[in-house]
Amino acid sequence: MKLPLLTLAAMLVLGAAAHAADSLATRIATTPPANGVSGPSSGNTHPPVVAVRLAEPVSIDGHLNELVWKNGNAATEFKQRDPHEGGIPSQKTEVRLAYDDDALYVGARCYDTAPESLLVRLTRRDVSIPADRFSIYLDPYYDRRSGYYFLVNCAGTLFDGTLSNDGAEDASWDGVWDAKAKVDDQGWTVEMRIPYSQLRFSKADSYRWGVNFRRRIERHTEEDFLVYQPKKEAGFVSRFPDLVGIERVSPGRSLELTPYFTQKAEYLSTADDNPFNDGSRYVPDGGLDLRMGVGSRLTLNATVNPDFGQVEVDPAVVNLSDVETFFQEKRPFFVEGSSVFRFGNEGANNYWGFNWPEPTFFYSRRIGRSIQGSVPDSEYTDVPVGTSILGAGKLIGKIAPSWNFGTLSAVTAEETADLYGSGVSSETVVEPLAYYGVLRTQKEFKNRQQGLGLMASAAVRNFDGDAARLEDELNGQSFMTGLDGWFFLDKNQEWVISGWSALSHVTGSEDRITALQENSQHYLQRPDAPDNDWYRREPGATSMTGYGTRLWLNKQKGNVFANSALGFMTPKFDVNDMGFMSRADVVNGHAGGGYKWTDTNKVTKYQDVIGAVFGSGDFQGNVVWAGVWGGGFTEFANNHSFEYKFAYNPGTTNNRRTRGGPLTLNKPGFETYTYYDTDGKAKLFYFIEGYTYSQPENQSYEWNVFPGVEWKPVSNVTLRVGPGFERVIQDVQYVDQFDDAGASGTYGRRYVFAELDQRTLVANIRLNWAFTPNISLQTYIQPLISEGNYYEFKSLSRPKSYDFAEYDYLGTPYPGSSDLPENPDFNVKSLRGNAVFRWEYMPGSALYLVWTQERSDFEDTGVFNMNANATRMLEADADNVFLAKITYYFDL
Repeated sequence: MKLPLLTLAAMLVLGAAAHAADSLATRIATTPPANGVSGPSSGNTHPPVVAVRLAEPVSIDGHLNELVWKNGNAATEFKQRDPHEGGIPSQKTEVRLAYDDDALYVGARCYDTAPESLLVRLTRRDVSIPADRFSIYLDPYYDRRSGYYFLVNCAGTLFDGTLSNDGAEDASWDGVWDAKAKVDDQGWTVEMRIPYSQLRFSKADSYRWGVNFRRRIERHTEEDFLVYQPKKEAGFVSRFPDLVGIERVSPGRSLELTPYFTQKAEYLSTADDNPFNDGSRYVPDGGLDLRMGVGSRLTLNATVNPDFGQVEVDPAVVNLSDVETFFQEKRPFFVEGSSVFRFGNEGANNYWGFNWPEPTFFYSRRIGRSIQGSVPDSEYTDVPVGTSILGAGKLIGKIAPSWNFGTLSAVTAEETADLYGSGVSSETVVEPLAYYGVLRTQKEFKNRQQGLGLMASAAVRNFDGDAARLEDELNGQSFMTGLDGWFFLDKNQEWVISGWSALSHVTGSEDRITALQENSQHYLQRPDAPDNDWYRREPGATSMTGYGTRLWLNKQKGNVFANSALGFMTPKFDVNDMGFMSRADVVNGHAGGGYKWTDTNKVTKYQDVIGAVFGSGDFQGNVVWAGVWGGGFTEFANNHSFEYKFAYNPGTTNNRRTRGGPLTLNKPGFETYTYYDTDGKAKLFYFIEGYTYSQPENQSYEWNVFPGVEWKPVSNVTLRVGPGFERVIQDVQYVDQFDDAGASGTYGRRYVFAELDQRTLVANIRLNWAFTPNISLQTYIQPLISEGNYYEFKSLSRPKSYDFAEYDYLGTPYPGSSDLPENPDFNVKSLRGNAVFRWEYMPGSALYLVWTQERSDFEDTGVFNMNANATRMLEADADNVFLAKITYYFDL
């Protein structure tokens, strides 16, 4: 139990230090300035918005019948941003703010001369759908860079999130607040109550915050703001008008506890004599989530034995590449506030890549991931689905007005698998006890003209006792530390340089570090690589160190915009234990720009064109990818949109095709992409997406098409169906490699390839049904059929070429063996989905009823037969899991 105790101690020390820093920063920040209000001067010319103290309670029912909503402090001077920038709104809006000792109150009257034309659509909380809506933005830190938003549509659906980087929105945060909307003969109204416990700000006698309002009039595709961000410029939060009038209130310091209880029933397809599972299993469980203020600027979130059974299942994929599939994080504890841990892309408003494998430095799905350790061969096994999270905590917020801060720690359990064979039962460790931690802080200077940030992460595994068998399979310790930041080159913040630099260090056993050097992120075993420090593979090493950096130059104001970058990652750079990266050993750069038209006319509302040149190399000096790229986007006056992209890639060198073997060559290729959709607010919304890539010289190509339709038959039901088909004809698809003395031209190792004909048919089907703003049903279904036919087997003839010789792979035993290789043909069928019923029976408390089903089937044939495949998919044995989960929110 050393790691959990160390984790608890570290979190207590960290919390105490943060509290002390917060107290000091608060004393500094709240020293009364000359004007009697705390915070920096914004330079905003819009008159302040005034909040008044309540003299009587407000009932949050959507009816603006209290006296406070009839005072003379209404904010009414809205301006259009869309469709006519700077124009007078088509409808009048009045917003008033009030407060008491516990909360901020919002009362908005959205007048409408044709209330019968309001688009009233109901969805589950935070699920966006075209509808009339109203939102308030708050910057209670008054740092002109970050904040919160709270949104209500005219059907009463709630949305919320956080703001960062002077306007970037993060919808992951779920606050506990209340709002109601009502439609009447004058339009519609909204009332909100936002408790201070959901906000972080420094205590003062009087307050000056940033505030803004937005109203969406959907039938006109109109967006009205109190103060808007011009389409040709950057910066949103920094433009907010001031909110004044709030006095003698305290930041929320409440302790919020949300215990949960679950009952899971599993009905799985299994062998009749399986000693571990007779096909049914019932598992009760429980846990606790905690949220509390630490000082006035920080929030502590913690969880014990978290459950994520209500989360939508991941889609099925068939991955034939050497790059891990990236799945989005969906678990609430890790999603909420995740923008705090974003690293490397701060300051600018756009970050182009062009074949640059930008790492995700903190990939929270590494915590509680599927089992990574090997499972010994046995007649029957019972392996946990994933690694249990014993506990996790994160502290996020500010330690001073211009200092952002975030840290997260988590401990995952040692996991064992049960084995049975020859009448003997046993167990083995398949995942060691592990600690994961990340620290993120960022300092802003001179009215946000510059910024400097730090990020550090660590993953530490404990191989004591029976876990020692995994020491050669998993890294022992992984560390990363990095700096990022930005620097505006002018006072108008038109040109900005931003980027990051990072250092990684991984330790482990000799066998583990050897395997790490040879995996798909590094391929340091390449036989034709130069013998230098970059590529030198060290068989006896017990650590590996690398570093990388990336710089962008952006022009982000005006009709003309520009984006250029240069970066590299050394061959031994590795952040995969706490992050996600596809490859190291890369030097990459691009130069690009474009022009945008922002004025609305009879045909278009917005249009841009973009062009760039780019190239990637490795540390040996090989050019591994390059090209010219162009594209554009048009939003039409009828709310349809069209996006198009194209690229030409000349012949280059390929340092990955042989999976750690010799270099080969890439033939020239052409790439196109198109996307078109119709008006999203219509009952029937259509879209189509298509992609092609072709290499004429070797007759290889791939293409896919993904049409779709979204149907909204009534105001509270949405059905979205998105089928897709993909075809791949690949001239040299990797198959296998092995030692072979006859392969003298490729260093005594044979690299086998084949031509591949792959067809994939997939569909994503979603049905969302909202019964009330607090009761909803979500369903997701994904059928997938994918087949691959390998033929014309061949082997590489010589390094750094595209020369291949015919090779009878299936008919030739492996050298020194009588074993014949297996046919790599495949035919995969999968059907998976889930249904989630959610009832938020009071703010912060919810009941979930979940049903998840998965079916799968595999055949080693490359024949695509639609009817036969569909039949086998539907007739495959089903695994069903039913879950009931209830949470209850305590505000102490």
